[in-house]
Amino acid sequence: MPADGGLRQAGSAGRFGPTHALILLIAVLVLGCALFLAGTELETVFALLGGCGAIGAVTLAAAGGGRRLMTVLVEAAVRSGAGT
Repeated sequence: MPADGGLRQAGSAGRFGPTHALILLIAVLVLGCALFLAGTELETVFALLGGCGAIGAVTLAAAGGGRRLMTVLVEAAVRSGAGT
């Protein structure tokens, strides 16, 4: 049995690619439209979608071991919170 418990992935099957990005873009657009048509205020829709995007970016960075990306995301969050 392999050291990874049999969870080995072949080639680029485990990578985030353009198809995944397109699917997520469509999902975000559909979710935003559905929330707006359901009567949710536009500010709330943007806040919810922004939160979902931030959670997704952090998850991808953590899963990929992207220390540099994590540093950039944290720095951007701190700067936006500080208003600079």
